[in-house]
Amino acid sequence: MYNRYMSDRRTAPEFAGWRLGEAAGDAAELPVLADVDVVVVGGGAAGVAAATVAAEGGLSVVLIERYGFCGGAAVAGMSGTICGLYLSTAGRGGPEQVVRGFTERFRAALADRAGVTGPQRYGRTWTVAHDPLVWREVADDLLESAGVRVLLHTAVTGVLVEQGEHRGVVVESNAGRAVVRAARTIDASGDAAVVARAGHGTVFGDDGVIQNPTMFFRLGNVDLAAFGAAWGEDTICAPWVTEAIERVRSDGADLPRSKIWVFRTTRPGELLVNATRLVGRDGRMLNVIDPEDFTEAEVLGRRQVREYARFLRSEVPGCAGAFVVDTGVEAGIRQTRSILAAETLTNDDVVSCRKRPDGVVRSPWPIELHAGDRPKLHWLLEDFYEVPYLALVPRVGENVIVAGRCLGAEHEALASARVTAQCFEYGHAAAAATLLSIRKGTPYRAVDGAEVRAAMRAAGSDL
Repeated sequence: MYNRYMSDRRTAPEFAGWRLGEAAGDAAELPVLADVDVVVVGGGAAGVAAATVAAEGGLSVVLIERYGFCGGAAVAGMSGTICGLYLSTAGRGGPEQVVRGFTERFRAALADRAGVTGPQRYGRTWTVAHDPLVWREVADDLLESAGVRVLLHTAVTGVLVEQGEHRGVVVESNAGRAVVRAARTIDASGDAAVVARAGHGTVFGDDGVIQNPTMFFRLGNVDLAAFGAAWGEDTICAPWVTEAIERVRSDGADLPRSKIWVFRTTRPGELLVNATRLVGRDGRMLNVIDPEDFTEAEVLGRRQVREYARFLRSEVPGCAGAFVVDTGVEAGIRQTRSILAAETLTNDDVVSCRKRPDGVVRSPWPIELHAGDRPKLHWLLEDFYEVPYLALVPRVGENVIVAGRCLGAEHEALASARVTAQCFEYGHAAAAATLLSIRKGTPYRAVDGAEVRAAMRAAGSDL
């Protein structure tokens, strides 16, 4: 359905002798912008982690990011929270952090700049909210300190594949088209953009059914004391809020989601609101790989934000004088493509909290499935599962690995595995695997997941 938006695959012969400024055409005629060990595509949580760790390990790294800043869904999509750090509990005890590694390194750097809140209750677990500007600055500093060459305002438009081996990517900016040649490619696009352009297998959710996007927004000039007294400790709204939404909806307001989440931010008088549910005007599921669907999500999302802001002002104490500070640069994306991986994270792996010797990322986050007017939550009480290393490795294609929400996972499993704390660690895992792959001269599928796990443990990951 979406193949019309996929760039033609290019086959790259030899690149020697190319010069910057040559006329664009087939890949063999394009200038070589860089020739490195690793190209990382995407500067979200997974991409920043992958590029930083790979460069600190001594590899030459180029990171490609289409926006003028890093952050991905956490910043451009304004998801605004680092979910997946803490255990869920049936009791009322305090937060217990069980995910660290690069995730904790980034969270601590945010905290050093007063750019992240303390834990906030989210149902039976906790999360933290971050300042999106500080997030960008922390990413900038980590990448620069590690020696990563960052190309912002640059998009990947094609891939270089020869006899099944990835050799780099074709990029485009206002300066024109060029080639980044690389021994290894880390697809941290979130959408499996490199894998899909290479023609390797991908799927969309459950037989094409994916989780709907949302439009986050920030609400300013809130009386936080009055708000807190009415809303309560939990960031997930109480039944009285749901009842009020349904009453106002019956009067004609565009409030399709009945259960909403509101977080305190690091800024005085401000709230981060996760309330919208974006579907097509005709009720269809929107898949933002399709730019027409993405456009519809953006336009409807901004309108829906105004509706929820009006609701909060009229119905929720402390919000009477509030105003919308901003929305995300783009709609918040929960799910698009998942790769067909060498091993798939299954729904049963998640609900059974499976542990494994080749597990490289730990997740205690619930299955959080966004479908219908109320998100569906399946809690993993007092426990967590581990994601197998090979869930990051495509079944087909050499010298390419993914990091982020496009890992190989079943639909419900991905609804747990896709969140920010885990995305940092997917990037960490992809970098650790890349270091092993290059040093040993072995393909990603031949890298031992237990060795990746050991390297991550040595770097501070809870595994």
